[in-house]
Amino acid sequence: MSAVIKPAAAVKWTRVCAIEDIPQLGARVVKSAHGNIAVFRNAEDEVFALLDKCPHKRGPLSQGIVFGRKVACPLHNWNIGLDDGNAVAPDQGCARCFPVNLDGGMVFLDLS
Repeated sequence: MSAVIKPAAAVKWTRVCAIEDIPQLGARVVKSAHGNIAVFRNAEDEVFALLDKCPHKRGPLSQGIVFGRKVACPLHNWNIGLDDGNAVAPDQGCARCFPVNLDGGMVFLDLS
């Protein structure tokens, strides 16, 4: 599991789905006030959440291929780190990350 540590008072967890609702090596899209958020699950059942826009040409990352702790954008094959949203060099850019918490098989996001 990947998560950003925040002071307890600043975190507002929102339940978005069960981990089984996210296909392994795939994603599920969650609509939010921030825009669509892609919630990914890798082969090790780690869950990550990124704004569903590649920093390159705004391609839908949720439609990309998940491998390890990265996703390949479906438009131009940029590799984006799932744990930090950063494009893998030599590409540059960053997709916004959202903190994830797994509890009892449920996936929670901090959308604040």
